[in-house]
Amino acid sequence: MSKNLSRYDILVVEDNPGDYLLVEDFLDETNVTKSIKWAKDFKSATQILNDQEAHIDLIFLDLSLPDKHGEELINEIKNVSKNIPIIILTGYPDADFAIKTLSLGASDYLLKDVLNATVLHKSILYNIERNKIMVTLKESEQRYSDLFHFSPLPMWVFDKETLKFLDVNDAAIEHYGYSYEEFLKMDITKIRPNEELPALKNSIKKERKPHKNIFHGEFTHLKKNGEKIKVEIRSNSFQYKGRQAQIILVNDVTERKLHIEAVEKQNEILKDIAWTQSHVVRAPLARLMGLVQAMKDEKISESDKMIFYNHILKSADELDDIVKSVVNKSQEVNINNQTNA
Repeated sequence: MSKNLSRYDILVVEDNPGDYLLVEDFLDETNVTKSIKWAKDFKSATQILNDQEAHIDLIFLDLSLPDKHGEELINEIKNVSKNIPIIILTGYPDADFAIKTLSLGASDYLLKDVLNATVLHKSILYNIERNKIMVTLKESEQRYSDLFHFSPLPMWVFDKETLKFLDVNDAAIEHYGYSYEEFLKMDITKIRPNEELPALKNSIKKERKPHKNIFHGEFTHLKKNGEKIKVEIRSNSFQYKGRQAQIILVNDVTERKLHIEAVEKQNEILKDIAWTQSHVVRAPLARLMGLVQAMKDEKISESDKMIFYNHILKSADELDDIVKSVVNKSQEVNINNQTNA
């Protein structure tokens, strides 16, 4: 038997003293035990497992205890043992029941008649290492689940074949107005306006191409209340509960789009104002300057002065209208700025 550097605290739940002593002897031979605790019934086992100072790495469990047995015993032990691996010890070679116990959460199933130190040694090492991997995997899955469900941006998972929603996060529920149950009864076409469905079909075709896992684009979505929003989509393909699925991250860019449109509109107004200042103002201003200069040089007769005065007033009125138009356009820029603030 190979030497193992690690030592483990073992709990044996067994009501038969003879069977316990046999297991204890085999465990001593394995060279992997740091301590062995014995519980004669379910109550004693729960007391040990609930003891804050007791550390248990693995449980050997007999399925016929005085106060509990069978499936109920496995379920109850699972509840109090949390992530500790459980190895079933039994004298009944029932293959169907062995499979059943494993499906209930037991890590292994050993027959008492074939027990020896080697069998226990292999089972202990295998199940403890396997359990470490499983715990790490569950923690990793939980972290990814937390990233998904606690994301401030809407996210969902949909089936690539049926397009049905498989999961949605809280941000999607809040942003789109559908409940979790309503989402799971829908497919992704229900949040797209009819005019967007061809673009949706094209994007799905792109995603289904070989080696095309990552996709991003800009689309229009529909909220439950009928409001249309502009969104940026980023997605990736992965396996979800045995299904080919797509995970979607949504960024609502409606406000940003409106802001850009407002800025572009303001730029057009400012260009118009600049053109007005550089072109439209020049004509009446040039006339005014010419008329004033002519009167200053006294090159006109008294009879023509009234005509000149009328031309000056007309040019002044024209300039006044241009100034008012520029002021109005400037105020429109200010109003747009306040609206988008």
